[in-house]
Amino acid sequence: MQELRNLFSLMVGSKRKYVDPSRAVEILKDAFKSSESQQQDVSEFTHKLLDWLEDAFKMKTEEDGEEDKPKNPMVELFYGRFLAVGVLEGKKFENTEMFGQYPLQVNGFKDLHECLEAAMIEGEIESLHSAENSARSGQEHWFTELPPVLTFELSRFEFNQALGRPEKIHNKLEFPSMLYMDRYMDRNREITRIKREEIRRLKEHLTLLQQRLERYLSYGSGPKRFPLADVLQYAMEFASSKPVCTSPVEDIDSSAPPGGTTGLQLPPSSLAEQDSLASPESSGSASGPASTLSAAQQQRAPIHKPFTQSRLPPDLPMHPAPRHITEEELRVLEGCLHRWRSEVENDTRDLQDSIKRIHRTIELMYSDKSMMQVPYRLHAVLVHEGQANAGHYWAYIYDPHQRCWMKYNDISVTKSSWEELVRDSFGGYRNASAYCLMYINDKKPFLTEEEFDKETGQILSGMDKLPPDLKQYVKEDNELFVKEIEEWNALQARKAQQEKMAVAAAAASAASSTSISSSSPQPMSIDGSPPDNAAPQQDPEYMEQPSLTNDSKHLQEDTERAISRATAEQEERSPEALLNASLDPPTSPQPEVQLTTPSIPPPDFVIEDESPGHHTVEVAIPNVGTFVIESEEGGYDDEFLLPGQAMMTPNMQGVIMAIGKSSRVYEKNGPEAAFFKALKLEYARLLRFAQEDTPPQNDYRLQHIIVYFLQNQAPKKILERTLLTQFADRNLAFDERCKSIMNVARAKLDLIKPEEVNMDEYEIWHQDYRNFRETTIFMITGLELFHKTNYVEALIYLTYSYQYNKELLSKGLYRGHDEEFLGHYRRDCLLKLNEQAAAMFESGEEPVVTTGLGIMNELVVPCIPLLLVHDTERDLLAVEDMRNRWCSYLGQEMEPNLQEKLTDFLPKLLDCSTEIKSFHDPPKVPAYSTLELCERYSHIMTTLCNVANHGR
Repeated sequence: MQELRNLFSLMVGSKRKYVDPSRAVEILKDAFKSSESQQQDVSEFTHKLLDWLEDAFKMKTEEDGEEDKPKNPMVELFYGRFLAVGVLEGKKFENTEMFGQYPLQVNGFKDLHECLEAAMIEGEIESLHSAENSARSGQEHWFTELPPVLTFELSRFEFNQALGRPEKIHNKLEFPSMLYMDRYMDRNREITRIKREEIRRLKEHLTLLQQRLERYLSYGSGPKRFPLADVLQYAMEFASSKPVCTSPVEDIDSSAPPGGTTGLQLPPSSLAEQDSLASPESSGSASGPASTLSAAQQQRAPIHKPFTQSRLPPDLPMHPAPRHITEEELRVLEGCLHRWRSEVENDTRDLQDSIKRIHRTIELMYSDKSMMQVPYRLHAVLVHEGQANAGHYWAYIYDPHQRCWMKYNDISVTKSSWEELVRDSFGGYRNASAYCLMYINDKKPFLTEEEFDKETGQILSGMDKLPPDLKQYVKEDNELFVKEIEEWNALQARKAQQEKMAVAAAAASAASSTSISSSSPQPMSIDGSPPDNAAPQQDPEYMEQPSLTNDSKHLQEDTERAISRATAEQEERSPEALLNASLDPPTSPQPEVQLTTPSIPPPDFVIEDESPGHHTVEVAIPNVGTFVIESEEGGYDDEFLLPGQAMMTPNMQGVIMAIGKSSRVYEKNGPEAAFFKALKLEYARLLRFAQEDTPPQNDYRLQHIIVYFLQNQAPKKILERTLLTQFADRNLAFDERCKSIMNVARAKLDLIKPEEVNMDEYEIWHQDYRNFRETTIFMITGLELFHKTNYVEALIYLTYSYQYNKELLSKGLYRGHDEEFLGHYRRDCLLKLNEQAAAMFESGEEPVVTTGLGIMNELVVPCIPLLLVHDTERDLLAVEDMRNRWCSYLGQEMEPNLQEKLTDFLPKLLDCSTEIKSFHDPPKVPAYSTLELCERYSHIMTTLCNVANHGR
């Protein structure tokens, strides 16, 4: 009892999303243990729970030793009394009995009142109302006292004698939101009996009227019946048709030419006669026996001519018509048929109106005010989905304060509607239906109204409703919950700090291993290589070092103006014009490198050096020059070189293009102006990509981190630092021009003060981009496996890509991929796996069945909560289809071992919790270069689009 008090108090005042009922459930399981090992259904459990609580309150009262024992609250709330009046072997009797849950049969009834009427009368009770007592036995139930909470137990299970197992009844049963119980009260016994007798007579008359109406609507003596009014109409249409004097059969026979289909049916003796009927032309052209033989052979070898032999005579009408009828006969017949049809239509209409009036009279039989004094409002509906031996339970409970229905489905509590309740509870629609209805007395507002403080008069809510001991218990649990949150946050912060330190250590190690010795200590030196402390390895501590020059503010303002100017010009001018624009007018005819596409011509690669983790390659770019690229594996912004091949990232391609297009500015105004020119061109190019509508086969966010940042509105400082880092790449030091521009970019990076760029925010944005790339790899791998019909492995990748993608999209619309697209393939993969597993189960072979059930238990079942948690229509239908597929096996004959396996598996499928649980460790995904990732993305998206178009 105390554990239940604790549980209910936590449900009232806990700060947790949900409370764990395990301790109370374990106590109840021990208390309700039976000698039989079979599982109890919910009705049995509820009966035992009410009895157990009643006994607990009784024991509590006895322990307190109170002389004036208070009434048991369980009895006061849930128990009522009824009077059993009847005849047993000719003797009348009356007994008063107590009830809690009132059982009602569902099979054979269409609504709750019909169930109640049948439950209130047992056996033959005519002798109760007659003057003579017979030996017949029967009884009536009349409620003498109804509880504030009236519970109806709907019996939706019956035992199938033929199959030897219970089955669920899925028939539709309607129930009202407001139920008036006056007709079932003992004080209204006589009135109700009169009305029941009147309803009985009306129903008998209704049956007769329906039988008469059926004779009009299904007329005829043969197997096919038609409405009589239509039969008369058809007869009148036939009589009015244009008469034809010749028989259609004779016309068709005579129109068939010799040797046709009709000629084949003639007896052999008539062949000679047909030969003698040959035309003069044919007899003149042939002589002697040869002519006769030829005709006979032609007769015995007919030629089928479908278009000429099946042609109807020109005077045959398109529909049947009388061959002989006079005008007088037609006039009399039309008059009779018209009159008879009108009479039949009037009789049919009168019968239908009479039936409607009787139905309406029966519906309004208890609508007078005297029979609407005991109103009960529907408060809760308990729903079961599944079959007799397995299923899933949830409940709908009405919230009188919010005035809406709430759906309680495991840990998920959501707002619902009467329409959804009807769909899930009435039955007849799917495997879900109500098995318990709870009504509360609408004239006892204390059941649902707010509680008020006796001293202040204020409304009590939450923990204010609890007694002191429970209030203290909830308070301590909430304090414990706060500590748990703090510990969890501290743990996550430590993990994040450790990861950050690991990244920084890795970057510092990479910097020390790949640094290049410099002959000049100045960062702006053009002749020598850049010093070690100028290499931009994305180390936050190093990036924040102050510049060695004295004009940091001037250079920083120049950089900001360059980006701002590029943005402004992009809004006013076309991308092509912007890309071809120059900062200064040309003063000499020196040609400038002109590139018409965002990418450069394919470079020629020559691998110079290749050591573990470090690669050097010589790259020759047309119109630009030949230079050496050094690369390290593992970064999204670096080149990734495989043995025998070399790749250049789109980031470096864009920077090299921009430097090539700024060569004239470099020759005229030096590296500083050339840097601004190249920066402007590259930023404008990436801004154009960010604003373009791209086909599904191409995603510029995978090619350029700046595009990802622009589409997601990253802070200006983050954009600026990221773009400067790309221009400061050590691989640009392949000639004097590029080396000078690279050194300018490095100098400007050094000039950025720590307080000007939030490095934590900078790292978060870059980590988000790394997560985006990782999610893309999961998605691409899953889609490739799906296309290869490897659904088992595909499901793992698609599931993780969907979850990771959802986390990305929670920060912004363009942080991840299309959620509906990923959801479609995840859902489709689950459905195909379900079909495969079902086919394996149907095979009946032990190893195959075990494999199929393993797929369901290890993959499909853990994924079902992921589909249910967001409650989308397509996902809910998919879950329902999967469950229905397996539930359909319950009514089929199968081997005992298969039946046992199915019985063990179905509860897992139907009772899967809405709590999300990891079903598998995330698979390890390899690191891909940007070009390889884009190529794989384009290939699989193109393939899927082609498959979809072919399917349409």
